[in-house]
Order: sequence, then C-alpha cells, then structure tokens
Amino acid sequence: MVYTYVIKSKKDNKFYTGTTSDLRKRFREHNEGKVISTKNRGPFELIYYEGCTDKEDAFTRERYLKTGMGKRYLNNRLKRFLSLTG
Repeated sequence: MVYTYVIKSKKDNKFYTGTTSDLRKRFREHNEGKVISTKNRGPFELIYYEGCTDKEDAFTRERYLKTGMGKRYLNNRLKRFLSLTG
C-alpha cells in the first residue's frame, strides 16, 4: 500500500500533505524533525489518510488534495473534526 496523508501542526495549525509507503515511520519522522519541509513545525497529529495500491495513484491524489478543490474536499470530509480542534 501507498498512503496519501494529511498531518496538522499543533504549533501553527497548518496542514501538510504527503505520500509514503510506511505511514507510521513517516509520521514519526515528521514528529522527530527529520523532514526538511516540516522540521520546525512539530509536533503533528495525523488527521487523514488514504491507501492506494498504486504509487502513481497515491501521488495523483496528493496533488489533488493540494488544490483548491482538494482542500474543499478535505474541509467537507473533516468538518466535524476541524470544528472540534479549531
């Protein structure tokens, strides 16, 4: 499986979207400051993920979730969660 995931920074409340074949390891790397793009934004919480059997499908989904329509999709999908966390 290849996962497309969204994490939320507890420091600045911003989202980061990525793709990985080892979700637990990648999430740990984000929280340990080992990922350059999120190094100073931790700690994080995993708020959403999807599994794909094809790597290219996962990357396509990541690109979509980073678009305006993709962000609207996530906001609608996570509306209840996002209202609870502010």
